[in-house]
Amino acid sequence: MAVGNQFSTVGKVLYAQILVTALVSLGFLWIGGWQYALSPLMGCGIALVPNLYFAYKIYLARNKEAQGIVSAFYAGETMKLILTAALFAMVLQVPSVNFYTLLAGYVAVLSVFWFALFYWRD
Repeated sequence: MAVGNQFSTVGKVLYAQILVTALVSLGFLWIGGWQYALSPLMGCGIALVPNLYFAYKIYLARNKEAQGIVSAFYAGETMKLILTAALFAMVLQVPSVNFYTLLAGYVAVLSVFWFALFYWRD
């Protein structure tokens, strides 16, 4: 098992998600200024923060037995979904949020998962 690998697929995906967050935010900043970039930045954060939590939860369970890893996986995924819903609920309360650019940032960060299957295979 490649647990000791510092540049595992999970790490690469998280770094790529952070890079996509920066690129999307800078792109919208360049197009329309900081107020226009705020919604996609929040959308990227809604996708990135729960993924960071999930990765940390699984990282903590790396030395456990199989049942402990499975339990950590389910607990982490459940909390990830709850955290995502809570972040969406909080961000959508902001009056100046643009839902479409928020969704663009969210989907951009989530798309890293889809493309990671093609590029990073351990």
